[in-house]
This record gives sequence, structure tokens and C-alpha cells, in this order.
Amino acid sequence: MSEYVKFTYQCVHREVAAFDRLAELNECRRKLCQLHFVGMDSNGIGFGNLSVRDGATGNFYITGSATGALAELTAADCVRVVAYDFEQNWVGYEGSAVPSSESMTHAAIYKSEPTACAVIHCHDSVLWRMLLDRGPTSSKAVPHGTPEMAYEIIRLFAVSDVRSRQIFVMAGHEDGIVVFGRNLEEAFGVLMRARDLPPPPCDAGRQYARAPRQPAE
Repeated sequence: MSEYVKFTYQCVHREVAAFDRLAELNECRRKLCQLHFVGMDSNGIGFGNLSVRDGATGNFYITGSATGALAELTAADCVRVVAYDFEQNWVGYEGSAVPSSESMTHAAIYKSEPTACAVIHCHDSVLWRMLLDRGPTSSKAVPHGTPEMAYEIIRLFAVSDVRSRQIFVMAGHEDGIVVFGRNLEEAFGVLMRARDLPPPPCDAGRQYARAPRQPAE
């Protein structure tokens, strides 16, 4: 298991099925890399991931783990998630790469919002601080890439306006921001509009209910 992936994963087929949205994924990813929303940090650790839904199914293609430093991705750098189980903390996939550590985060969004066909998880410290507790925000007690985060995302869809905003902040994952849309262009647009918003008043916020603290396991 990859040291950064917190779930167990099982390859059901070594070859990832070709998908016609790879060019779209690379085009969006190039723009994200230029803006430093996706890439590799000073410690050589990659950050950020993208996914696109596979048609009308719950399956989706997602960038592989440890691909942040790559300028361009091939199909072999992605996997197709074909099954997942939040309770069992398990992901089944096709491909030779290791699934992104945020695969269950993406799965929870697709499960919660049928119209979502693309998800971007990126990092930006300025935008993260600006939106923290002033928009849909996950509990600080919930770590990223875990079943708890998947359930937390499902909770956010039930108690906040994340469905209309199409963006949320991961309080327990510093700088972590997630956007989604009907395609990557729309998701990228949500991110750009959020980045251009003026900082909200200092007394605005803390309006979204937080989940109770999760027990350590």
C-alpha cells in the first residue's frame, strides 16, 4: 500500500479502459499546475487530483497517486474506480497506477450529486483561509482520504448549500479545497470565481454545522 493512501485497494484488471476525456483532463490539469493548485511541494510530495465520471455509471477515472510532478498524464497514470465500500475502507479499480489517496472523497461527491461529472481537489493557502468556515467546510476532526471524510461529505450535502456552491473546504486538510461540476471546465470555473471573490467580512461565517468529533481509531 502507498504510504499516502489510507484505504485498502484491489486491482481488478491491470489495464485501464481507454477514456475519451483524457485530453480534457490534461488541459485542465495544465492550467491548475500553472496556478500551483496542483503539483509537487518543496518536500517532493505531489498534491492535487482530478477525476471524471464514466458516463452515467458510478465509476470514474481519477489521476493516480504520486503523479503531481508529471507535466502530462497518460491513461496509464490514471485508474478507473469501479467499486468502493466506505464501511470497509476499500476501493476496487482498473489500471497499473495506485488510486489517488482522495479516491473515496471523489466517490462520495459522485454518490451525493448525480449531476457531478468532474471533481478537482487542489491546494491553495490563501483561498483555503478565505473560505474556511465561511462556506461549506468539513469538520477539522475528520482527516482526508478516509471513510470518515466520505461520510462527512455526504453530511455536507445534507446540511449546507454545497450542492449549489459546488465548492467546499477541508478543515482537517490544510490548504485542501474541492470543487465539482458537470465537466472539468465548469469545476475549474467555480474555482476561479471563488479565487476572485473579495475576502468576506470578519464576522461572517461559522454558519455551517460541524459534525461531532470522531473517535480516534
